Amino acid sequence: MTNTEVVTDDDWEYRRVQLPPGVSRLTATVQLSLQAEFSGWELSNVRLYSDGTRKIWVRRRRSSTAAGLLPGFIV
Repeated sequence: MTNTEVVTDDDWEYRRVQLPPGVSRLTATVQLSLQAEFSGWELSNVRLYSDGTRKIWVRRRRSSTAAGLLPGFIV
């Protein structure tokens, strides 16, 4: 995955991911499934352009814990 951009608001954290034209639909699905499984991202929007580039927005709920700390870490 390339060209990532992160945007946050009060409740959600959004990440834009751009996949190059040579990436097949199956490969894109597997990459997004792995992100969902291990990082908590869910699919928000997918755009497929005529040159084959995919621009994908994924989102996840912002956690109330401090950024960068491991889950269960007591502050």
